[in-house]
Amino acid sequence: MLKTETVSGRSALKRAVRGAALCAMLCAALSAGLSGTSLAQTEELPPVPAGKPDPNAPPTAPENPIINLLDREPEPLFSDTPLPYAPTTTAAPGLGSGLQQGALYLLAKLTPDSPPLDDGLIWRIFSEVTNADGRLQLVATSKGGDAEFRLDPGTYLIHTAYGFAQATNRIVIGKEVQSKMVTLNAGGIKFGAALKDGDDLDGKPVSFDIFGMDFNQRGERNVIARNVKPGSIVRLGADTYHVVSRYGDVNAVVRADIQVLPGKLTEATIFHKAAGITLKLVNERGGEAIANTTWSVLSPGGDVVVEATGAFPDFVLAEGEYEALARNNGKTYLHTFKVDPGNDREVEVVTSLSELSGQQTTANN
Repeated sequence: MLKTETVSGRSALKRAVRGAALCAMLCAALSAGLSGTSLAQTEELPPVPAGKPDPNAPPTAPENPIINLLDREPEPLFSDTPLPYAPTTTAAPGLGSGLQQGALYLLAKLTPDSPPLDDGLIWRIFSEVTNADGRLQLVATSKGGDAEFRLDPGTYLIHTAYGFAQATNRIVIGKEVQSKMVTLNAGGIKFGAALKDGDDLDGKPVSFDIFGMDFNQRGERNVIARNVKPGSIVRLGADTYHVVSRYGDVNAVVRADIQVLPGKLTEATIFHKAAGITLKLVNERGGEAIANTTWSVLSPGGDVVVEATGAFPDFVLAEGEYEALARNNGKTYLHTFKVDPGNDREVEVVTSLSELSGQQTTANN
C-alpha cells in the first residue's frame, strides 16, 4: 500500500509539473501571438496625415528655382556707351548755349557686335511737348555718323534712321553729359535681275518694290520702298520682306520673300522669263510699218493684256502665247505669236490674207 501510494503520489506530482509547464508555454505563446498581432496591425496602419498648410503663411522660395529663358531681360538697343566723351563748346545750330543745358553724344551700330557707323545716319530729336498742330516738335537734326546735341533739360524722343532701318528711343536730359549707343538691328539687300539662262538685265527696264509681310486694313501690304533699281543697296531692319520685281510695265512680274539678317548684306537676284516684243502692221512680210494702228494684245483666254497705238509699239511680255489684234482703216487683223524668254524680236502682222494665213499656220506650229 505504501508503495502503491508513493507511486501514485509521484504520478500526481509529475502530472502537476507537466500541467504547470504546459500552462506556462501556452501563456508564453499567447503573449507572443498578441504582441505579434499588435505589431502587425501597427505596421499596416497608414501614416498620420500632415497638417493643412496655412493660407496666410508667407510663400517660401524653392531651394533651386527654375529659370525661364523667356523671362530674361533682352539686350538693350539703347544703352550707355563705354566710350569716353568730351563735349565741344560749340552749341547745336539754333540752340542756346551755356551751363544750363545738357550735352548728348549719340552713336549707332547695326548689331551689338558691329563697330559704330560713321556715315549714312540721320538723327532727329523731338520734344515730347506737342505744338499747336498736335505734332511733336522737331528740336534738332544731324546727318552723318555720330552726333552731338546741346539740349535744355526735359524729355525727348531720339529718332535714328539708316536708310529704311530706324529706331526711336526716349531719353531724359538734365544738365549732365550723356553718351548713348543705338543698336539698329539692321542689314541690307542688294538687288539684281537676270533671265533664266543667267544673262543680266543690265540697262533693261527692271525695278523692285519692297513691302512688309503684314497687311493693312484694306488687305494691302505696307509699302516700304518703290522703284528700286538693280544694283541698289537698300538698308532695312532685320526682318522678312515681300519683294515684287517688274520687267517692263505689262505682265513680267516675279514675287519673292527675302529675309534680311542683322549686320549682313543679302544679294538677291530675281530671274525673269520674259522678252521684248515690237509689233508691226505691214502690207507684206518685211514691209514698212503702217501708222495710225491701234493694238490690243490678248491672252489665250481673250483677256486684254496691254493696249497701244502707233506704228512700232513695244512691250516686255512674260513667257507664253498671245494674240495681236491690229485695227487700221476700219479693218481688223489678228495674229497669234509666242514669247520665248530672252528672245527679243519683232512680230509682223500682215494685211494680205495669204500672208496672214501663212503666219497663223507658222505660229500654231
